[in-house]
Amino acid sequence: MRKYKVTDACVHDSQALNVLFDSGNTIRDVWADSAYRSEAVEAHLEYQGYRSRIHHKGVRGKPLTDREKQGSSTRSKTRCRVEHVFAWMVQWSGKTVRCIELARSEVSIGFMNLVYNVRSFCAIRRVAAS
Repeated sequence: MRKYKVTDACVHDSQALNVLFDSGNTIRDVWADSAYRSEAVEAHLEYQGYRSRIHHKGVRGKPLTDREKQGSSTRSKTRCRVEHVFAWMVQWSGKTVRCIELARSEVSIGFMNLVYNVRSFCAIRRVAAS
């Protein structure tokens, strides 16, 4: 985990998407669930040179096509690894971060990210050593 952004609960996740892009990252794919898909986000990703791997979403009266369903299924196989990170954080800290100030929440979540990165590093080292 390289970057993160902590916001109030009233801010939608897609509003903080631009902050998370890392110019040092060599992979130009953006993986996200369907909540991030919009014409504005797609246009911004294309303008910045990123490839969108965002899930498609159906709307009332216009369900997903078979091709879009297959694409979302294929994307899910990669995205599940990211979702495991969030599941670990929920299991480790509970569903909510209970802090009075946003700055305290940011530090708390930052430490969770640090612990996750150290645990992942140790696991990778154990596998490499065996």
